[in-house]
Amino acid sequence: MLKGKNILLGITGGIAAYKTPILVRLLKKSGANIKVIMTPAAKEFVSPVVLSTLSENPIFTEFVKQTTSEWNSHVELAQWADLFVIAPATANILGKITAGICDNLLLATYFSAKCPVFIAPAMDLDMYKHPVTTENIRKIKFLGNKIIDATEGELASGLIGKGRMEEPEQITKIIIEYFNKNKPLKNKVITITAGPTYENIDPVRFIGNHSSGKMGVALAKIARELGAEVHLIIGPNNLEIDNEINKTQVVSAEEMYKAVHKLIKKTNIFIMSAAVADYTPIKINTQKIKKSNTSFNIELKPTKDILKSVGEIKNSKQILVGFALETENEISNAKNKLKSKNLDLIVLNSLNDKSSGFGFDTNKITLIDKNNKVEKLELKSKTEVAVDILNKIVSLLNK
Repeated sequence: MLKGKNILLGITGGIAAYKTPILVRLLKKSGANIKVIMTPAAKEFVSPVVLSTLSENPIFTEFVKQTTSEWNSHVELAQWADLFVIAPATANILGKITAGICDNLLLATYFSAKCPVFIAPAMDLDMYKHPVTTENIRKIKFLGNKIIDATEGELASGLIGKGRMEEPEQITKIIIEYFNKNKPLKNKVITITAGPTYENIDPVRFIGNHSSGKMGVALAKIARELGAEVHLIIGPNNLEIDNEINKTQVVSAEEMYKAVHKLIKKTNIFIMSAAVADYTPIKINTQKIKKSNTSFNIELKPTKDILKSVGEIKNSKQILVGFALETENEISNAKNKLKSKNLDLIVLNSLNDKSSGFGFDTNKITLIDKNNKVEKLELKSKTEVAVDILNKIVSLLNK
């Protein structure tokens, strides 16, 4: 959820610094790149070695590296960061910020920062309630910083009241929500189908296809990065899927049909990229079929048309996207499918295009919307193709 984000953590000399290794770990787990600046006093409360190990970066404490006499540039640190969080922020650091005092590396970096700054105060009850602290927090907010307010509870002094630094889990959640707030698919629920289905003939054989599920997984990943709640219904595969994606593993077309229809009411956008089998055996043998010298016939029946079933019941506010893999009359066949299935958008693949379709890490698509507007795109990675598809969907939402 924070993949690729550069987060600078400033730690000051308060007892709440003991929570910062947990905060670093949570931010790293969410995908962020972390660098840590500590005031000299902070080193009395938490080990730089622990923070360096967890952040996978050296810890910055002084303007000059003692071992090499190299300069730690506060300007470079400030420019690197997408977000700067100071936690814990003591009464001392709050006062220095409002007074414009710049006497350590952390403060010099703060005064150089152009990125958003989040400040999580932590101190004893009476210090937090003091009028000077209250006024300093007001001024810090006025300067455009965001305060992560202290919480109530047992304090280091033994008193009980407001002054505890917010818990690392909540700070992480606040940061994630900040980065997600302007994402175009925030508050949208997307259901994506992906991969093949396997239709059993007997306990060891099945009817299937060569779909890998790569395109659907790429779509799920990008949709999640754009702020959506993503439900991925996927057939047999060997792919790594992010933990933030709600995954439902299925095997047959019938299982995929049922999984999709469980999500009908809550879904805003359906993207049906799965290669669902068109037919399934009428009879599934309970024992392995033995080889013989005579011919062998399997009687098949059509599977349920998942795409059509959704198109028949979706409301005017829901968007339905289908895929078409064609070998001839591609545009014409895709337009017919667009209309017959009541789609808002269809993604056309042609098996005539090299390095496109099943199994490849690249894809070449044509987008056709319900107004029959045709957009032919170049060969790209499936991640880039996923971005193109979702950008098109966002444009449909905004119409």
